[in-house]
Amino acid sequence: MRKKIVAGNWKMNKNLQEGIALAQEVNNRVKALAPQNVTVIVGTPFIHLSEVNKVADVITVSAQNCAAEASGAYTGEVSAAMVASTGCKYVILGHSERRSYYGETDEILVKKVGHALENNLEIIFCVGEVLAEREAEKHFDIVKSQLSKGLFQLSTEQFAHIVIAYEPVWAIGTGKTATSAQAEEMHKFIRKTIAEKYGETTADNTTILYGGSCNSKNADELFSQPNVDGGLIGGASLKADDFMTIITARENHQ
Repeated sequence: MRKKIVAGNWKMNKNLQEGIALAQEVNNRVKALAPQNVTVIVGTPFIHLSEVNKVADVITVSAQNCAAEASGAYTGEVSAAMVASTGCKYVILGHSERRSYYGETDEILVKKVGHALENNLEIIFCVGEVLAEREAEKHFDIVKSQLSKGLFQLSTEQFAHIVIAYEPVWAIGTGKTATSAQAEEMHKFIRKTIAEKYGETTADNTTILYGGSCNSKNADELFSQPNVDGGLIGGASLKADDFMTIITARENHQ
């Protein structure tokens, strides 16, 4: 059975002390809930990673990014090796905000994926279309291109360390959300695309998360879909109550 995941992406929010407090609360509440089939991840800013790892005994910690180079004169960058040295287990790569605001290309992401895997990090790899691409009915082509150009250089063994997050960019922070049918349609397409490259077994074992404004109100319906294995949660992950509601919804759909 493929892994079910609820991952919070804090983005550029919470100072260090606030982040430690939030992680501690989520950790304690997850421990009390004791979900049997859900992995809970918090994606924190770089400066939080080491300290949050100290309070995370039942939740898992993720970085939100890593550098495209292994080391060197790259002021302000944080390498995959540095991320791994904090005890962090996951890294989020290819998020739409990184692609859009910072010009991350498929070529850059190939390098980041390689460095992350070399340092034994599990990868949450984001794909998704903008509104104009969906309205032009190019959304399947866009997502297939992002998968093939960013990931399909990997071996089957390497691909086993990839989690896919589908984020319809038009539904992030806009108040819009893809319907559960739209989410299921794309998740099913992603699984089919993976199967064409790596085979049915790998596709069936790949966790695919929904990352388009999943919140405490719509999580239950989204998680009822057979190919939606969990969520990459933005704003709702910053409030423990909302995040726990989403975690509980995922646990209830097994």
